[in-house]
Amino acid sequence: MTIDEKAMEFLEEHIPEQATMALKQAYWQALASGSSVLVCEDGELVEKHPDGTRKVLKKILPPTKTIPGKQWEIQ
Repeated sequence: MTIDEKAMEFLEEHIPEQATMALKQAYWQALASGSSVLVCEDGELVEKHPDGTRKVLKKILPPTKTIPGKQWEIQ
């Protein structure tokens, strides 16, 4: 099966929306299965449990702004 350029562009436009929905679904499925999940909330790494409890694991740095095309060296 092949699709034309217009159909491909339509599908590509919806990738962010689909990714967001997949992430939310995985989050709720993990909690429903009895697992805990890690999330970033208000500059903290938080472990959330199915019973509604949460544990702050650590403070995290704010996101690093980058310039497209700039290379970073990780040490």
